[in-house]
Amino acid sequence: MEIRNLKTFKTIVEIGGYTRAADYLGYAQSTVTSHIQAIEQELRKPLFYRLGKKMLLTEAGKHLLPYATEMIELYEKARHIPENDQEPSGNLIIGASESLTVYRLPTILHEFTNKYPQVTVTLKSSTCWQLRDELKQGKIDVAFLLDKERKEDDLHIEKLVTEPMVFVFPKEHPSGQTGFDDLAFTANETFLYTEHGCSYRDFFEDFLHQQGVITDHTMEFWSVEAIKQCVMCGLGVSLLPLITTRSEISEGKLQGTMVRDALFSTQMSYHKNKWLSPAMTAFVEIVRRQAKEWEQAA
Repeated sequence: MEIRNLKTFKTIVEIGGYTRAADYLGYAQSTVTSHIQAIEQELRKPLFYRLGKKMLLTEAGKHLLPYATEMIELYEKARHIPENDQEPSGNLIIGASESLTVYRLPTILHEFTNKYPQVTVTLKSSTCWQLRDELKQGKIDVAFLLDKERKEDDLHIEKLVTEPMVFVFPKEHPSGQTGFDDLAFTANETFLYTEHGCSYRDFFEDFLHQQGVITDHTMEFWSVEAIKQCVMCGLGVSLLPLITTRSEISEGKLQGTMVRDALFSTQMSYHKNKWLSPAMTAFVEIVRRQAKEWEQAA
């Protein structure tokens, strides 16, 4: 399976369509077609099907995409082997949820970039659902998820530290002094949610459903920091990771009720077929060492 054919396949997926891929790559459209046909003949399965004017991946195409991405990456890395192959270099694309980007990654990134300045680091913030998809598609190298523990056939998922969750209230809110077992919400409350794709939002909605709370008084935010500011000014109540609210609770700016048995954790994940380059190997080692310090500080 030739690298140029795989590059053509990946370009069609990313750009959308044979004609656009041909223009982008500087090929005749017949060349693009022949590249795809060569792969299909090897696999004995079609890679695309047409729905109206759209070219969509078949199941075989979906399975091939992460492998094609990895093979192209390996080819590029092999072409640029550094003179000192012990010194990590190249690119590292990291994905993380917003809360982990702010509260877990800064010290890791600081240490890594100081030790390995030859590595170009790109950081992408997204939801847990989107990060999993991007790992499977080979768009990012490693992701940090704040989620319940789960298994994925294609992904290596490694728990780093348990993350307690807390219901947060404005400082004068009567429920702020209530224990978890006695906590009861009403439909008169305004509930401030993180965006869809966040597992602890699902937990929050399920908790309200179990209490029989049905309400239209909800607001959705893309930012944990925005939620905290809105809770502090009395707009509503929310559910957030303790790491994001610890200082405000200790300073009396927020009230917090710890959630029992929420079972969320910070997790590091990468594709099971991912080749661990020297840069990624060094990065993973730093993460694991710092994660031990998180556990000790908890």
